Amino acid sequence: MKKDLGILTILAVLCVVTAIINPRFLSPANLQNTARLVGMFGIFSIGLGFVIITGGIDLSVGSLFSLLGILMCSALVEWGVPWPAVALGIVGLGGLVGAFHGLTVTKLKFQPFIITLCGLLWYRGLARYIAGDSTKGLGDARGFEGFARLATGSVFGIPLPFLYFAAIAAAAWVLLHRGVYGRHLFALGRNEEAARYSGIATNRRIVQAYVICGVLAGISGILFAFYATAIAPSSHGNFYELYGIAAAVLGGCSLRGGEGSVIGIVLGAALLQVLQNLVNLLGIPSSLNFAVMGTVIFAGVLADRLVKRRSAA
Repeated sequence: MKKDLGILTILAVLCVVTAIINPRFLSPANLQNTARLVGMFGIFSIGLGFVIITGGIDLSVGSLFSLLGILMCSALVEWGVPWPAVALGIVGLGGLVGAFHGLTVTKLKFQPFIITLCGLLWYRGLARYIAGDSTKGLGDARGFEGFARLATGSVFGIPLPFLYFAAIAAAAWVLLHRGVYGRHLFALGRNEEAARYSGIATNRRIVQAYVICGVLAGISGILFAFYATAIAPSSHGNFYELYGIAAAVLGGCSLRGGEGSVIGIVLGAALLQVLQNLVNLLGIPSSLNFAVMGTVIFAGVLADRLVKRRSAA
């Protein structure tokens, strides 16, 4: 709770400072775009948070966005697949990828870092091969206008991706903080062996966490594809996993596992996008974006270590 209040305070101060430095921050267009980005990045950040709570990691999310985006563009524009089937297929494929990661970690005893690093290479390579290393686009969305509206529309000025994010965050909060599944996830993250001896089906819980991560990545992948409208397989989604990991770490998820909160991840995702917006509004070179992300992750991990040492003292 203290961590959540801390990051909320930082977010509020950052918003005030940004608004003072550049009043354009409060313009309706900028607020809508920032909310849209918070929604798109926040959805898959929640999934990554579930995995990190188990003591795992997923480095393949950005490359998965590229693969899913290429497949979605091809299915809608070139293959003529009905958009409801495409939507279900993309989300389902994300879930299958998550299940593959989880089963490899639990059954074959691969380190999560290794299998998802391989995934980072596999999915990017597949995307480039399927696309022939060329850019795929959604064009004017002819034939799937309803799908485009669901991905890019707004309700009373609030972008739909942000509303999806709010609904998913609410469901994740109930699942993680008010359900048996959440208690099991935290227990195995703190000590997997002890959790197994206490009767928790640890392998099943871990696989479920990776499936949740994959499904939410599939939803975000659809939103990112419509936001970009054109998918360059070599660059689409590059390093997006860093945003998710940074949001989870800022939100109180320990990379050792066993800690974290959905509210914290929500605030972390919002803080990162406000930081990104501040960089853009101040005219800071975009080449420094990843330096900012690295600094944020470093600060989050350092703060976590300092808190742990103080608690142990």
